[in-house]
Amino acid sequence: MKKSFFTSSSLVHLFYPHNCIGCGSDVISSENFLCLRCIHDLPVTNFAMHANNPLEKKFWGRLSLTSAMSELYFSKDSIVQNMIHEFKYRGNKKAGHYFGNLIGRSLLNSNRFNIDLIVPLPLFIRKEKMRGFNQAEILCNGIAEIINKPVISKNIIRKIFTESQTRKHRVERWKNVEGIFFINDPKFLEGKDILLVDDVITTGATLEACGTEILKVTGTKLSVATLAIATS
Repeated sequence: MKKSFFTSSSLVHLFYPHNCIGCGSDVISSENFLCLRCIHDLPVTNFAMHANNPLEKKFWGRLSLTSAMSELYFSKDSIVQNMIHEFKYRGNKKAGHYFGNLIGRSLLNSNRFNIDLIVPLPLFIRKEKMRGFNQAEILCNGIAEIINKPVISKNIIRKIFTESQTRKHRVERWKNVEGIFFINDPKFLEGKDILLVDDVITTGATLEACGTEILKVTGTKLSVATLAIATS
């Protein structure tokens, strides 16, 4: 009797192909989301390790941050854009959790982040219901798994719907998000070191608006972490 060349895992892969979300290659194990080549080619920033990095400089004079980091550089038609599209628009929450783990490991290896609470940048409630999840909250859950800090997702709300920021210039973005966030229970945040998390940062206007409300609470300190920072 001839032995079969197909294992159960290879048969599963044949009928339910599992592809790299960076480049689309099928040369990837079922446990991973990126192939070895994409992992090697990830444009890692190493911001977590360095004070006065480009993300921190972006907020100088705008928001008093303890520290800030982005895990990856974002550019159009890149591995990172493909990754975020798969997570954010195709609903691959497991991939988002994996990306949160990446951020968490960078935070864990840095001595610049003292964190009590992890807070996802809120989505407007109707937008979150339409998408089915808040991508920032998924990232937070992945971060929390690594650094073992609680995720607080309901205390800060986005009370006003805002149009997409994508095609707005810098001043329009700031005006678009002014006064849109509200803190339900400020006392819960008092005296806490808070990590505010989002997926991609461009001008930082939305993070600035939310961070400004957080820093109005007595004794709070604020850090920012994003999966990616736009390079243009």
